[in-house]
Amino acid sequence: MKAKHVWWSTAALVTAGAVAATAALGVEIQRSYDHLDHGQPYEQEEPTTLVQPVEPGEIDAAALRTRLDELGKDKALATFGGQVIDTTTHDVLWEREPAKPLTPASATKVLTLAAATLKLDEEERLTTEVVVGEHEGEIVIKAAGDVWLTDERLDELAEQIQQKMDTVTRVSIDTSIWAGPDQAPGWDDDNIDGGFVAPIQPAMLYGGRIGEKTGDVPRSHEPALDVARALASRLGTDKADTSSAPENTEVIAATESEPLALRAQEAVKDSDNVMAEAIARELAVSQGAEASFEGATKTMLDVLKGHGIDISDITLKDGSGLSRDNRIPADVLAHIMDQAVATEELRPLLGYLPLAGGEGTLYQRYPDSPARGYVRAKTGTLTGTSALTGTAQGQSGRVYAFAFLVNDGEVTSARQAQDALAAALHDF
Repeated sequence: MKAKHVWWSTAALVTAGAVAATAALGVEIQRSYDHLDHGQPYEQEEPTTLVQPVEPGEIDAAALRTRLDELGKDKALATFGGQVIDTTTHDVLWEREPAKPLTPASATKVLTLAAATLKLDEEERLTTEVVVGEHEGEIVIKAAGDVWLTDERLDELAEQIQQKMDTVTRVSIDTSIWAGPDQAPGWDDDNIDGGFVAPIQPAMLYGGRIGEKTGDVPRSHEPALDVARALASRLGTDKADTSSAPENTEVIAATESEPLALRAQEAVKDSDNVMAEAIARELAVSQGAEASFEGATKTMLDVLKGHGIDISDITLKDGSGLSRDNRIPADVLAHIMDQAVATEELRPLLGYLPLAGGEGTLYQRYPDSPARGYVRAKTGTLTGTSALTGTAQGQSGRVYAFAFLVNDGEVTSARQAQDALAAALHDF
């Protein structure tokens, strides 16, 4: 005790001396420099002229129609439906078979994300919980629709679980939040092995991809069970299966998804089919509907109808556009884009669209076009089908909403013809 007392006494003396020396130095500095005049503090002057939004200029609508008529003669457009709207006046400037229901391919995602944007908060997150199972050592993952679980998030779940349980003998997963078949009518049988989609189940690791985290690589045929297996491996067991979670049981771990805004970008910019289907079902759950293909597509259409979109000629079998049985007229897509420009509630949809020559599915398109950076659009591709719908800013400052759908054509040629139509809008 004596040695400890001496140590504290010595420390106190040293500290007191240091404080005194610092205080003396401060006084000396003050005496040396207190005569200096620093002047008045700088004040930012008020701007004399505030920045004002540029009013769109006048355009030669007749010349624009003539230009589009000429480009519209391209035989690559095959079976075609198109429409262009001036979002300043909301007038239809040009159209060709706009009401014809055509196969939209991934342009279907515009409807999915428009409906989700209208009803869900951009900060909406999905919470996947892990609860105690009925049997000793068993835990159950309550799948919540999060199809982009990651290795890091499973590591975090494992750590949380190990803090609550010494031994885990079985990991089950409850997928009951979604219903119905996990593949939609009109999907090709080779879509899963081809890497375009996984069976639509409410929990997946990296969208069900096998061996990779991104890209069109082969997908798992049982992605939800793979999540249970991956968590089980981290907890030292090889027992994993599907099972219902017991009611009123303890939650021992949880993980949250990215916010809807980031998941929506993933679905649209890179045309992720799994993410689009997951968001469609998230919307259905939020509206109290069955989270199935049928329930989700009906919910999407009900939401759009409630916001003034004519759904009478639409046929939807999925939310991603993989189904060959989907039909959407070009004027529906163009009017959604017009509404997105005009209204704050739908405007986030525009930010999800790829930028021409800059990102996503438009990254390699418009490389030498003056319209590069001025066109935002959702693409769509199936065999014989090409879609392009979005907005283009013209030289006049006007923004045009457009939709160009091609069926029964050669995809590469159809894309070039569609890009030419969109690029022409930038000239006016």
